[in-house]
Amino acid sequence: MALLAMLALTQSFSAEAQTRSFRCKNDLVNLGDDKASAALKCGEPVFKDSFCKPGEAGPAPTPTPAPEQPRRPQVCETVDEWTYNPGYGQFMTTLRFESGRLVSIRYGERVK
Repeated sequence: MALLAMLALTQSFSAEAQTRSFRCKNDLVNLGDDKASAALKCGEPVFKDSFCKPGEAGPAPTPTPAPEQPRRPQVCETVDEWTYNPGYGQFMTTLRFESGRLVSIRYGERVK
């Protein structure tokens, strides 16, 4: 019973470690790293995507007596997703950057 519990615990740590770092070439990219660091360690990804994620807006403007209310500016946080092909038998890996920092690592299909 204790052996089964230890095995399950070891597997959960392995899965967590896989989502906190990505091995590319002979280096590791870790959550919190910036885009420049990831690019230096991993090189150019096979695919890049960039989009705007709605961010937190500031306080609403105070009402004015004019008939038309001023619009609140659209607040946007830039999100970049870089996809790497680490090679045959490995998993396609997507690094997600928000505000220039690595926030998640997702593994996709196995490369055939």
